[in-house]
Amino acid sequence: MRCVVLQHEAHEGLGLFEPALSAEGFSFVKRFRGVEHKDLEAELLVVLGGSMSVTDTSAHPFLDDEVALLIERLALGRPTLGICLGAQLLATAAGSTVTRGKNGFEVGVGPVRWTAQALADDVLKGLKPKSTVAHWHEDTWAPVEGATLLASTDRYTQQAFRLGDSFAFQFHLELTGDALGAWLEGARDELAAAGKNVDELKASLGKLRAAEVENRAVIERLAHHFARVARR
Repeated sequence: MRCVVLQHEAHEGLGLFEPALSAEGFSFVKRFRGVEHKDLEAELLVVLGGSMSVTDTSAHPFLDDEVALLIERLALGRPTLGICLGAQLLATAAGSTVTRGKNGFEVGVGPVRWTAQALADDVLKGLKPKSTVAHWHEDTWAPVEGATLLASTDRYTQQAFRLGDSFAFQFHLELTGDALGAWLEGARDELAAAGKNVDELKASLGKLRAAEVENRAVIERLAHHFARVARR
């Protein structure tokens, strides 16, 4: 089974999703800021995060190509996993509007609340009401028509959704505490310019490390779901 991974930044990868999907029998085709038409036929498409916004199409014309691919995959019922920017692109493909969030930059370790629909979802059921995850985003989207809202935070309601067999997560389930720590260090100057104290953010990494077993379990359920869909 082929999993095409659309990558937008050199330091961003599949993280915890890679071993989980590999264990389910997926092999990976990784593309950097570009797509090919044959990606339409892939058993799974994963669209990762990035520093750009969905609307930055003049500077990053590949975003239009990605949205076009996602529109086609949704029409054909082929599954996609969107993470952060990838979730925003999937929302756009589904007809929603992505905008700069009014409640500011959400970054670091924090909780998400799973909705009642998520707790009853055939893939996610069994979750605790809250999970501790990594956040790194400024944009958000309007409710996606026909989608099931899966998670929210105090700052932003739209944190995750399911649309058919596709899932979108604004937050970074794939990140370990060590990985998020490396991201924070790598963006120390950028974060300082945005008024964020990296040392304070890093002080919460232990909470993410403690949540890793639970987050791996969620990821393994998602990987099993995508494999089951691929084998239908």
